[in-house]
Amino acid sequence: MAGPNLRQRIGHGFVSRQVVAENAAIAAAQQGAGAEGFAPLAVGGAKGEAFFDFMFGELRGKGLKADDAPLFELAKAMVEPDLAADDPGQAALDNPAIPAGFTYLGQFVDHDITLDLTPLADAQADPEMTRNFRTPGLDLDCVYGAGPGPHRFLFERAPNSSGEMVDTPKLLLGTAEATRENVDKPAGSQVKQLVGHDLPRNAQGVALIGDHRNDENLIVAQLHLAFLKFHNAVVEHLRGTVPDNELFNEASKTVRWHYQWMVLHDWVERLTETGIVARILHEGRKFYRFKTKPFMPWEFSGAAYRLGHSMVRPRYNHNRIFRSPDPHLAEGTFNFFFRFTNLSGGLDSGTPGQGTFPSNWVIDWRRYFDLPAPPAIKAEFNHSRRLDALLASELGRLPGSDTPEKASLAFRNLRRGVQIGLPSGQDVAALMREKIAFDPISAAEIAADGPDGPVAKSLGFHDKTPLWYYILKEASIRGGGKKLGPVGARIIAETFIGIVQGDAASYLSQPGWKPHLPAATPDTFFMTDLLKFVAAAGDPNGVADPLNPVGD
Repeated sequence: MAGPNLRQRIGHGFVSRQVVAENAAIAAAQQGAGAEGFAPLAVGGAKGEAFFDFMFGELRGKGLKADDAPLFELAKAMVEPDLAADDPGQAALDNPAIPAGFTYLGQFVDHDITLDLTPLADAQADPEMTRNFRTPGLDLDCVYGAGPGPHRFLFERAPNSSGEMVDTPKLLLGTAEATRENVDKPAGSQVKQLVGHDLPRNAQGVALIGDHRNDENLIVAQLHLAFLKFHNAVVEHLRGTVPDNELFNEASKTVRWHYQWMVLHDWVERLTETGIVARILHEGRKFYRFKTKPFMPWEFSGAAYRLGHSMVRPRYNHNRIFRSPDPHLAEGTFNFFFRFTNLSGGLDSGTPGQGTFPSNWVIDWRRYFDLPAPPAIKAEFNHSRRLDALLASELGRLPGSDTPEKASLAFRNLRRGVQIGLPSGQDVAALMREKIAFDPISAAEIAADGPDGPVAKSLGFHDKTPLWYYILKEASIRGGGKKLGPVGARIIAETFIGIVQGDAASYLSQPGWKPHLPAATPDTFFMTDLLKFVAAAGDPNGVADPLNPVGD
């Protein structure tokens, strides 16, 4: 699990292998070292697992060179218009193909496969912190930790047949405390206490979960809670058909396999194209190759998978209490989502019992994923932002930063790519075209696309383009802002497929396996199916609405 301070933990050996590997790679990349400079990052074998390497090894040592000043000039241009919530121009900034919940599902997945101690709105400067990655694998260790024995604090206790309190195979849930009601309700009324609708917390509000980063913003925290409930629902689904002493192992395997299938077919294919997973599984990966165990590609972690920053909205219709239309208690602003957490916000009282999550902030899932909802709620549905090179203005003024550069997430990402030694987008595209056919974006297209295009041209970045920026421009130009272009899509798809194939315990280890939990379409399992399965388990009599506990 992640610790509170990377540098403090290095001395304990917990992350030393990965940290040493990344430091060595950055140093070698900055010095233009050849292949011999990357010996610690050997692909495959004992040294390959959980280490970093370049997906396009032919470009090792050929990273794009750029100074901070032009990178910051480009970053300043990468800002979407700061419009009022009711401005008609908002629709043009949205991506109707991807619901906003996937922005944060993507972050949840990132926390599952990587260990990055620089949260999105943290005051720490990303370029000065070393990213440390977990062993690549969609294994939900961020949910399960080390399991019921070593991390029994994650699990529920209940009386056995003799009345003795014992550990159970179910994960512990928390309670959202009764709090203020919306302004359209009678004065002095409250949203009732909502048992099971928060992460479990200690007396100071610290979340008792397998990865503390999943309490860094409210939507990710509620997603983590959904996965806790998913596991518990699967336990009950299997109870009676699996021996009690095997319930945890069988339930966790079922959860992981459905989650892996969902990430590949619901998340990856939304970002790329329908059918790409089956095609790559059939034809084989052409770029992300390893001998025995997956490594984490620099091109994925330092560029392609930072696409989620482009998807963030400045405000959300979170539930009927925190939304933009009147009546409401307040707008669901991006910054609010950090306030009602422990890691980034205010749930950290020194007085026992005060670090509690307010029930009026419990999520309405119907506003984030394409679930059945009344027309009025559908009208307040949150789409993700377009996949393009423009970020919400809030991401250009991160709180706590002591310089304008450090306050800009775009600058952090651009500078990090240079630090790592990432090649230009044009170099990657040229190399990929040796194995697959596609139409790469041109310098003229980059220069003409969006308000940032002319700035990129004036700085020379239309000809030699930072890989992260190139992938976002490609999504805007070739994907219409709705999906990734060919370079970004291939990096994302091959990396995710590779880490699942490289896991000997994944669903791909059992040929022919298909999802079998209840779903709208048999043999599939999407995020909406997961939420509906959890809701049905939480309210089998149909009295309450677990998808929207606060009410309409």
